[in-house]
Amino acid sequence: MLNEIVHKKGYEVAQTKKQLPLPELKKQVKPGHFALSTALKASDWGLIAECKLASPAKGALCSGYTVPELAKTYSEHGALALSVHTDPHFKGIITDIAAVRAVSDLPILRKDFIIDDYQIYEARAAGADAILLIAAILSDYQLVDYLYKAWGIGMDCLVEVHTREELHRVLKTPAELIGINNRNLTTFTTDIVNTFEILPECQADRVVISESGIQNALEASRLKDAGVRGILVGEGLVKAQDIGRKTRELTLSH
Repeated sequence: MLNEIVHKKGYEVAQTKKQLPLPELKKQVKPGHFALSTALKASDWGLIAECKLASPAKGALCSGYTVPELAKTYSEHGALALSVHTDPHFKGIITDIAAVRAVSDLPILRKDFIIDDYQIYEARAAGADAILLIAAILSDYQLVDYLYKAWGIGMDCLVEVHTREELHRVLKTPAELIGINNRNLTTFTTDIVNTFEILPECQADRVVISESGIQNALEASRLKDAGVRGILVGEGLVKAQDIGRKTRELTLSH
């Protein structure tokens, strides 16, 4: 499934480039101020709440809210930052970033399959404060190149790993924010044990976020006690009966 998504992404980016060439896109970019890393470093725990309407594995997840409505609810109930899917497989679109910015001042992470530096500038032009870089779909050269290109325009990068092997690759880069994804990319099942297994091999000077599969405050507390600095949660929030209450629960403020 991941290979199929990445293949489609290449075509999608090529079409976008034709409509707005990179030199023209760069004129729309105003440098950011590393809002996500600043917020994470200023707190010992943070919830990155994801505005996620669907997933390629499970289909529609949330029909009662729009992306801006989710963002507003998360913001009002203590989220540290917001994750906005811009990939069509997740019912996302790049303009969702501006729609979220209109209702929230929290740092925005663009969640997508970044495979071309064009998408980095596109993210910042749209108003994103950070991008997700997935180690599984990028070469060592791309990881470093994209880190520096994003940093050059004031954007943070959350570099996502799924395995020890991917972590060791990322630890050879200057990445500051590392996301350990608990989703198995082959089966698409989630298990937070993945974070506990990989975390001890991570260096203390990196900020680690656990992604996917976190359901409640008990799991969040266990991750925090282990040294994780925050969690990225989508499905666990959007499928909750009371999204505001679940948001507060995962911020560990109550």
